[in-house]
Amino acid sequence: MRYFDFSSWQGILTTLLGLALFTLIGVGVRVLMMQTLQQRRERMNRQINERLRTLIAAYKTLGGSFTGRLTVDPTHLRDLGAQAPVQDEEAGSQDAASGSDRSRRIRDAVEAALADIVLLGTEEHVRLAGQAAADMAAGRPIHTAELVISLRNFIRKALDLGPVPDDAEIPLQGPTRVQGSGSRAKSDGARSGGRGGGMGGGGGAGMGMGLGLGAGRKDTDPHG
Repeated sequence: MRYFDFSSWQGILTTLLGLALFTLIGVGVRVLMMQTLQQRRERMNRQINERLRTLIAAYKTLGGSFTGRLTVDPTHLRDLGAQAPVQDEEAGSQDAASGSDRSRRIRDAVEAALADIVLLGTEEHVRLAGQAAADMAAGRPIHTAELVISLRNFIRKALDLGPVPDDAEIPLQGPTRVQGSGSRAKSDGARSGGRGGGMGGGGGAGMGMGLGLGAGRKDTDPHG
C-alpha cells in the first residue's frame, strides 16, 4: 500500500490516474495479442483451405474415373505425329486424331495435378507423385490408383470424416476422361447453327408478315 497515497486529494488523483494508465496499457497489450493470434489463425486457415482445395482438385483429376482405361498415356505432343498411324479413310483419321488429342489432354491434366501434389502434398504424396512423374518422363504408363487412395485418406482425415469402410468395394480409380477438341468443336458448331437457323426462321417469318400486312392495306385502300 506504500505506492497508493490516499492522504490527500492530490494523492488520490495521482493513484487513480496511475491505475487507469496501467489498466489501459494491459488492455491494449491484450487486444494486440488477440489480434495477432487471430490474424495468424486466419492466415493458417486460408493456407489449409487452399491446400485442401488444390489437393481435392488433384484427386478429382487423378481418380475421377472408375471404368475404361485407368492408366495415363505418357506420350508427349511432339511424339503424337510420329506415332499416329496413317489412315486413308477420313472418318478413321478423325477418330485417331480425336483419341490422340484426348490422351494428350489427360496427360497434361495429370501432369499439372502431379506438380500441385509435389508442391502441397504430404511426404507420402510427394513420394508417389515423384514416382509417377519419373515414369511419365521415362515414357512409361502411369498408374495413379495408389496415389488416389493416399489422397482420399488424407482429405477425409483433414475434413474430420471417418475412414472409408473396410467392406466398401471401391474399384481402382483412374484419371478423369476429358472431351476432345474435335467433338467439342462439332457440338459448338451445332449449337451455333441451331441459333442461326432460329434467327433466320424468325427473320423470314417477320418479313412474310410485313408483306402480308402491306398487301392487305393496299387492297382495302378506297383511294387506290
